[in-house]
Amino acid sequence: MRRVLPATFLLLILIMASLRADAGSVLIQAPDSIKMDEVVLSTEKDFLSDKTQVVSIESEGESKTLKDKIRDIYNLEIYKYDEPSYLFGEILTKKYGEESALESTHIWGAYGTDFDVIFNDNGTITNNYNYNAVNIGFDGKFKDDNADFRVMMGFPPRSHKNFTKTMFADVFIASNRIPHHRVQAGYYRPRVGMEGGNSAYTLPFVSRAQISRNFGTARKIGARIIGDYSLADYDFGVYSSGTFFQDYFPGEEFTGWLNLKPLGNTYGKYGNLKLGTGVDMGHRRDNFCVTGAYAGYEYKKFMADVEWANANGYNGQVNLSDVHKHASGFYTTIGYMLTKKAQLLARYDVFDPDKNMMKNKKREYSFGLNYFIKGQALRVTLNYIFCQNDSMRNSHRLVLGTQILF
Repeated sequence: MRRVLPATFLLLILIMASLRADAGSVLIQAPDSIKMDEVVLSTEKDFLSDKTQVVSIESEGESKTLKDKIRDIYNLEIYKYDEPSYLFGEILTKKYGEESALESTHIWGAYGTDFDVIFNDNGTITNNYNYNAVNIGFDGKFKDDNADFRVMMGFPPRSHKNFTKTMFADVFIASNRIPHHRVQAGYYRPRVGMEGGNSAYTLPFVSRAQISRNFGTARKIGARIIGDYSLADYDFGVYSSGTFFQDYFPGEEFTGWLNLKPLGNTYGKYGNLKLGTGVDMGHRRDNFCVTGAYAGYEYKKFMADVEWANANGYNGQVNLSDVHKHASGFYTTIGYMLTKKAQLLARYDVFDPDKNMMKNKKREYSFGLNYFIKGQALRVTLNYIFCQNDSMRNSHRLVLGTQILF
């Protein structure tokens, strides 16, 4: 694995070569298949036509006053929930003229919270108010549809980490010159598992599944190449194994994920099926390796997925595990759109933090209701979770979550 790090520089050379503009041309935004308006970029495509519709009430004339734009926000209808949308996207976006290399810049913010009430089996009741996201972002897109960049600041209260180690959430530049590909370098969340690598602003429940929040969702410095075709997509990257700027280059890490889309050329007639597998392996004080598999299906208003992962040590958000602990788990989710704005969900989630120990599994039975007032830009979530633990008391949780992207 110590030979992996030079591949980072090969990818960096590739990104710089792809950023070289032809005479009279410059760089810009991602193609439609890979949107820059995600907190964490992925190659997820829009699955359902009835969920991806965005309707904006436009005022007449070429230019609009601030009053017109505010009225548009009030009348805005967004039926898209598989990627973030922004309430003030038009107001906070600046477009540049022909003399500038930039096509546009966009300043945005995010605020996500949840209120938990926990009923323990011993009769006690506790409650918590949590800040899931307090972010400010600055996105830029270059001309000629070639490149983009992002700088995102995070301000969550983290008593166990130094503020300077967590204030940068995403800092990267990406090139889209290679057809069907995106080359990205900087500091961001790699794809360790499907849900573990997805945007925090598109999660079906308030919290990620247990394998996702243990094995993945950690930000690292590195470079990746993302490919997206009708029948397959993939994400391969090399990174420093240091997480959240706690240490910089303690070792090398490779993350690779491949999805097959057998129904990709049927244009949604029979739904959309995705079958994926991947690995995250590297060295940080010792070797670690996480393998996983995923299957997901969507058809009209219905969705279902299942993801499994096994780890011989891991390097996720909860930091490096004891490499002698072999952990594993899986989750399965089903969902149904009751209306264009209301979604009903159910999930079974099991996690074994140490397979060498008996009776220490953690199970979560979750039920959720999402109401997309204006897509992911303004969303309210209600979750009920029954936490069944082999080695500790069981508990019941009621969670009310809110999300605002502006």
